[in-house]
Amino acid sequence: MASVSSGFPFNLPIASLLVILLICLHSGGGQKKKENMLAEKVEQMMEWSSRRSVIRMNGDKFRRFVKAPPRNYSVMVMFTALQPQRQCSVCRQANEEYQVLANSWRYSSAFSNKLFFTVVDYDEGADVFQQLNMNSAPTFMHFPAKGKPKRADTFDLQRIGFASEQLAKWIADRTDVQIRVFRPPNYSGTIALALLVSLVGGLLYLRRNNLEFIYNKTGWAMAALCVVFAMTSGQMWNHIRGPPYAHKNPQNGQVSYIHGSSQAQFVAESHIILLLNAAITMGMVLLNEAATSKGDVGKRRIICLVGLGLVVFFFSFLLSIFRSKYHGYPYRTESG
Repeated sequence: MASVSSGFPFNLPIASLLVILLICLHSGGGQKKKENMLAEKVEQMMEWSSRRSVIRMNGDKFRRFVKAPPRNYSVMVMFTALQPQRQCSVCRQANEEYQVLANSWRYSSAFSNKLFFTVVDYDEGADVFQQLNMNSAPTFMHFPAKGKPKRADTFDLQRIGFASEQLAKWIADRTDVQIRVFRPPNYSGTIALALLVSLVGGLLYLRRNNLEFIYNKTGWAMAALCVVFAMTSGQMWNHIRGPPYAHKNPQNGQVSYIHGSSQAQFVAESHIILLLNAAITMGMVLLNEAATSKGDVGKRRIICLVGLGLVVFFFSFLLSIFRSKYHGYPYRTESG
């Protein structure tokens, strides 16, 4: 008993050191395993990215390479439905812009393994949509290298649109990765301009002995009205923001042509506004014609009624669209 009790104080530090050594070996082995796993994931993502700028993901790949740790890279994911039976024209348009952005990053000198572009199609990863409670497409999300996605990591497609430049700005805000968008050469505008110049030049040449049509006020007025209609209907906003043509609700299949917010619009909405403005203008022209012409009184009365009907009906339609977008209209001041 004496020998055991006298040896106990000397054995305790040795046992503690052994326990600490085992813990260190275990933690070191776990850390090494995580590093090897991370290296394999980064290598695999780089290999896929070398084949195509946008990596296609199914449910298993998404959970392993996007959701599961360890991960030291950010992932951009476009959730979409590109199969023809889905009839999602907006998805195809958004995919084109997404491809432009991904190619700009993949072939830039700043390309690195810190950011990857991926896509999850509904028909290839329906379980991912269910896991994220996602019921609309297309949707762009950013999965940061550390932590879970926040609210700002979901791109506001309805308000901003899906143009590559807008997506690049959003990515810069979320990841500090600057992407300069390079679009493939598009000569359609140049060809159209050349054809227009050729057409006008040919017309002037054929009519070189009679150029009175150049001084036609009606023709110039129609051209000016076309420009005004295009600008007031929001065509320039569409060109800058790149909004979808319309929105189809995936739950009930209902298609919306008018955006419910005053901060955005659809392309179809601008076309509707253009036609309404044109109809109202036509009504005003008919009213002016009825008031200034000196023809038959009965005919002038009919023209007046038609013009008045056009103005009242289409202006009421235009006002109803305005009310649906500006929910506080008509504006009223509270009496003090």
